[in-house]
Amino acid sequence: MSASGGDRLGVALAGLGARTLFTLCGGHIAPILVGAKRAGIRVVDVRDEASAVFAADATARLGGGLGVAAVTAGPGVTNAVTAIANAAEAQSPLLVLGGAAPTVLRGRGALQDIEQVPMLRPHVRWTAAARRVRELVPLLQRAVHEATRGVPGPAYLEVPVDVLYDERTVRDWYGAGAGSARDLGARLQRWYLGRHLDRMFAGADREDPPPAPPAAEREPDAGTVRRTGELLARATRPVLVIGSQAMLAPTRVGAVAAAVGRLGIPTYLSGMARGLLGRDHPLALRHARRAALREADLVILAGVPCDFRLDYGRHIARGATLVAANRSRGEARRNRRPTLTAVGDAGRFLELLGAAGATGQWNDWRTTLTARDAERTAGITTLAERRGAHVNPLVLCRMIEDLAAEDSVFVLDGGDFAATASYIIAPRGPLRHLDPGVFGTLGVGAGFALAAKRHRPDAEVWLLYGDGAAAYSLAEFDTMVRHGLPVIAVVGNDAAWTQIAREQLPILGDDVGTVLRRTDYHTVAEGYGGVGVLARTTDEVRPALVRAQTEARAGRPVLVNVWLDPTDFRKGSISM
Repeated sequence: MSASGGDRLGVALAGLGARTLFTLCGGHIAPILVGAKRAGIRVVDVRDEASAVFAADATARLGGGLGVAAVTAGPGVTNAVTAIANAAEAQSPLLVLGGAAPTVLRGRGALQDIEQVPMLRPHVRWTAAARRVRELVPLLQRAVHEATRGVPGPAYLEVPVDVLYDERTVRDWYGAGAGSARDLGARLQRWYLGRHLDRMFAGADREDPPPAPPAAEREPDAGTVRRTGELLARATRPVLVIGSQAMLAPTRVGAVAAAVGRLGIPTYLSGMARGLLGRDHPLALRHARRAALREADLVILAGVPCDFRLDYGRHIARGATLVAANRSRGEARRNRRPTLTAVGDAGRFLELLGAAGATGQWNDWRTTLTARDAERTAGITTLAERRGAHVNPLVLCRMIEDLAAEDSVFVLDGGDFAATASYIIAPRGPLRHLDPGVFGTLGVGAGFALAAKRHRPDAEVWLLYGDGAAAYSLAEFDTMVRHGLPVIAVVGNDAAWTQIAREQLPILGDDVGTVLRRTDYHTVAEGYGGVGVLARTTDEVRPALVRAQTEARAGRPVLVNVWLDPTDFRKGSISM
């Protein structure tokens, strides 16, 4: 008897580099979970399907191997759609396996039977549905290939439940369903089911194909790299902006960082590129990016499109020379046509560009931008001196920055508080920062943090929650406890959806829908088996954070609930 479909998928996933599978159990996918465990893959079961996909997404981004999530049919798949769309917008390569009703019962009112593939198609790089056992592994391998090549993103493979169980069990099911009556209708039904199963299991005893080698990424054109170097040599005010796409080859981030250092260009880092140059690199700038782009005579965008984050290209001066390196020609030219387009991996483009070393001296320009950075930092310091009844969010973030270990990974989930933290808390190194990304999805936090702690078990993993975002995934404290993943969560609790309220109230004169409570999030974490700590005043914050670090080192996930004072630090920050 050949192996079950679930066992086949488990062996194939292990062969493709999957070390963890994130899931929420369901009858339609049980053989996948058992097969993965038998193949040596750690199965981490969460409390919401979205968290499973967020965790798979983070695994891929952090270089933790193939990111895989398995979700059950119907509502399991629909619950995962937001997280899948978030991964697509972030260009994150991952595989989502979706359960489905038995093949013979599709469209007949079976439990949780809906059209899943058409629903997922707009949000994934590739999708397919297996209908025969012999298709499972080839389709799985194709899904991984499509998810990781070119501009990456999620791939979705639908696997009906009867394709996953062993043949004897499935034939017994259908035999019992067909009954033993001898009338013509019953005999025709048994004949039809037998034929259907013969086709479904035909060729199942064949050996599964070995995985194909990864597709080679397109090398940026040497002529474009050379011309960019020539433009750089003539520039007097160059600026480099590096985005997440430049981090898609985790094993090469060190080479990318070294190339940027050789180039000597003032650099702004965004998305997954935050931390690429370390904590205090002289080329890495954090503030006043818009002013720098408007004054620059040469702007190099490495894996960054001209979307709303760059005001659709309007942040860059009209007269500036623009070079865009991107895996997608269309994305490189979105909203603004560059002077030069380098199609290929953005990180590799920087490696090639930096191979000849620095091509110019821009000491005065760097001094100007560094001075602006320092001025903004001094302004933040002044704002942090304001005291109220509770805690200034800037003070909280500065304390976290001071206390967090050098191996820390920071996960940001929220609007105003998370964005405030990004101004102050510096990732200590590459691939140590995760945030909602361009889709602006709240609820990523716990899934991202679970994956980060699973991938880097010895690192401090800090999950910085806005109080609005926290409620999306607090139930995952149960997952952290069950799977021994001691994350440190900090909730910035100002009892409001502040990023929205700050604009809604003065413009529309009504705070409807934006008011929350000083909810006891720490008590909720305790209810799930974690440790909860409350800090309502500035004097209570540092002891609370130190206790959180101690509890996490002892293996206990902990949540620090910090009552914040209102602030106008980010007034006018909403982007559309």
